[in-house]
Amino acid sequence: MAITSSTTTALDVPTLVSQLMAVERRPIDTLNTRISSYQTKISSFGTLSGLVSGFQSASQNLGNTLQKLAATPSDPGVLSATAGSTAVPGTYSVNVSKLAQAQGLVAAGQASSSAAIGSGAATTVTFDFGTISGGTLSNGVYSGAAFTSNGNGTASITIDSTNNTLEGIRDAINAAGAGVTATIVNDGTGTPYRLALSAGSSGVSHSMKITTSGGDGAIDSLLGYDPAGAQNLTQTVAAQNADLTVNGIAITSASNTVSEAIQGVTLTLTNTTATPASLSVARDTTAINTAASGFVDAYNALASQIKSRSAYGTNGSAGGALAGDGTLRTMQDQLRGIFNTPASGGTLTSLAEVGIAFQKDGSLSLDSGKLNSAIAANFSDVSNLFSSPTGFTTRLAAWAKSTLDPGGLIDTRTQSLNNSVKTSNDEIDRLENRMAALQKRYTTEYTNLNLLLSRMNSTSTYLTQQLSSTSSR
Repeated sequence: MAITSSTTTALDVPTLVSQLMAVERRPIDTLNTRISSYQTKISSFGTLSGLVSGFQSASQNLGNTLQKLAATPSDPGVLSATAGSTAVPGTYSVNVSKLAQAQGLVAAGQASSSAAIGSGAATTVTFDFGTISGGTLSNGVYSGAAFTSNGNGTASITIDSTNNTLEGIRDAINAAGAGVTATIVNDGTGTPYRLALSAGSSGVSHSMKITTSGGDGAIDSLLGYDPAGAQNLTQTVAAQNADLTVNGIAITSASNTVSEAIQGVTLTLTNTTATPASLSVARDTTAINTAASGFVDAYNALASQIKSRSAYGTNGSAGGALAGDGTLRTMQDQLRGIFNTPASGGTLTSLAEVGIAFQKDGSLSLDSGKLNSAIAANFSDVSNLFSSPTGFTTRLAAWAKSTLDPGGLIDTRTQSLNNSVKTSNDEIDRLENRMAALQKRYTTEYTNLNLLLSRMNSTSTYLTQQLSSTSSR
């Protein structure tokens, strides 16, 4: 009798378990895909949030810029000017006869800028500021003059053995913030190094008086200065006020920056005039057009992203990340409602009347010529159209703020998406625990099955051998 035997092949447990787990993990794969979609939407809302913020800033900037005026001088070499919101448009005549200047003093020359001066005994040097009046001035020295402090207080430094050189004195003065600037100049003589002092403020009431107290007379001989008494320094520049006229009215200023000589206008004087210069104060149409262009660009950037991110796919192409999202539809509806609601309180009610109009593709465009004509013809109504409580920039900036604020459209939707991500991650964690247990069970079961198959193969081989032995007898 013929005896045959067969051997059952062992199972590839790792491969079999991997294939089984791939099927079991499909719910996790679905959740990961869903999380990726949520995160893409969150990122899209982050982009939109930045664009809404930019549109808010552009709206506010346009509203603010409408109130700006430009102050343009006929001779920029004489003066420059800036105009605030309270300035009154018009043309002004400005004549500058004197510029304001700060007093300058210079000490006697020294052979070295780093050699010690005096004994190094501690000496207090005090600076006071005020007005020099009366007397005469000859070669930088006053005779018979009086000094009246301006009452704004004094400032002091201490000179001792640690700083009793020209360089040390200079550094001590500058570090003290005493309202005086010190430098060292080299005049090229046998004792060339001279300490030069300049008052920190211009104007006749900021002339200097310098007193010393302490044990070092050399410091007093170098720095002591009383316009009404002993003067160990020489005046190189006299303190002086600026003198000018605006439309024939005389004006005096301690500074070359003159505020409110013309309402809402700040003048910066740089030179005297041979003949009066004119100053034109008018609406800053250049700045207004720049702000209007920024407003149009910011809206178009926002509208374009809302449109592309909410678009549905066609002809097999992928749609936007936020296709079908109700938040975007609400944003579009709200913006459309604002643009379609007329402003009240003036003769102008729509943006198209000042050159900001919608195109066929839904974008805005700016006609600068039309805007400039409206500003020239009726500025108050242009201002009302944009900046009044019912004005477009007012309402659009408010819409942007409410959209971005906590609890607003974007914040609410983003929080909802973040919650969905958390819920999905929690579910994945739960399933991952189940997968770990399931993989362990499958591995154990199929490993045990392999052992059983191995035993069966051994038994089969043994029986075959026994049957073969029996049949041969």
